[in-house]
Amino acid sequence: MAINGEHIKSVIGYGFLFVFVGCVMVYGQSPPKTYIAHTKVDAITIDGKADEVSWSKAEWSDPFVDIKGEKRARYDTRMKMVWDQTHIYFFAQLEEPHVWATLKQRDTIIFYNNDFEIFIDPDGDTHNYYEFEVNALNTVWDLFLSKPYRNHGKVLGAWDAKGMQTAVHVEGTLNDASDMDKGWSLEMAIPWSFFTDPGRADKVPENEFWRLNFSRVNWDFDLNNGRYSRKKDKETGKFLHEHNWVWSPQEVINMHEPERWGYVYFSDKSVGDRDTFTIPNDEHIKWYLYELYRDYRAGENQKKHWRFDGDNAFVKPKDILGKSITPILETHRTGFNLWVKSPFTNTILNIDEDGKYTKSKP
Repeated sequence: MAINGEHIKSVIGYGFLFVFVGCVMVYGQSPPKTYIAHTKVDAITIDGKADEVSWSKAEWSDPFVDIKGEKRARYDTRMKMVWDQTHIYFFAQLEEPHVWATLKQRDTIIFYNNDFEIFIDPDGDTHNYYEFEVNALNTVWDLFLSKPYRNHGKVLGAWDAKGMQTAVHVEGTLNDASDMDKGWSLEMAIPWSFFTDPGRADKVPENEFWRLNFSRVNWDFDLNNGRYSRKKDKETGKFLHEHNWVWSPQEVINMHEPERWGYVYFSDKSVGDRDTFTIPNDEHIKWYLYELYRDYRAGENQKKHWRFDGDNAFVKPKDILGKSITPILETHRTGFNLWVKSPFTNTILNIDEDGKYTKSKP
């Protein structure tokens, strides 16, 4: 979902602060989900049906859960992925006893209908990422976001993802309340060139990972003269809150915290072959840095990690995968840098005041 009343839009204050961190054992969030996308073995026709051999051999993701990760979704939702040298392919299957959709204009706010959403951050820096929303009418809203909402980024929703193909297949009857449906499925192909900066060669992330997440928005509905619409509270007349079901739990009702998204590894092995992927150790440090970052931005009475003493700020010691780390918060005229030298790679891991993550050699 691109716009949500619970998006975090806080403003951060700056001070001359230092952080001294050493060793505790508990993470603030569970590790994100992982998925291995293999190369396809036959031609794929984008028709929403997944009849190809590649799809039959591709592994299903784990079933989607509530966005906070506390419970399983009411209706089953799963996805698959494969790729080749020109495209990345997605297939999603959504159980739904009442398949309905009303929005037909491209780039309208699709999540006002039930929809399926894909979020992609190729370099994992939480900036310059993509969102794709599709409803059961195959109406698309594709967006580019320069930063998460918390960092007041620009949202470009009126442009189109060049070369993208989508198709929907309904197992039942769309917008017919007289029967029960099985659900609907979505198939999508996006060319790698779409993610490439102008003037640069296409970068296929073979044997590399990207940060992605998948979301399904599902509304309770009303029927008025046989027409579906979002259900309203009888007393207030306001729409009831939507259900948000996701692949990798966000732990908050906010898809726009990209640091919480899952990991998709693009294996060079053909679909059906075995491969393994382990989240790199530095990513564990990154999760903790973002935990500190989000907490630092919280209101004065909401901070969980920080203790202040004049111009200095302190957090409890931290141990990550058996290594003690000591992040440092350095301020400057326009903001700050929260950084640490990784004991695993000797790389400097940094988050600036705008929430952007970078890695560099000392």
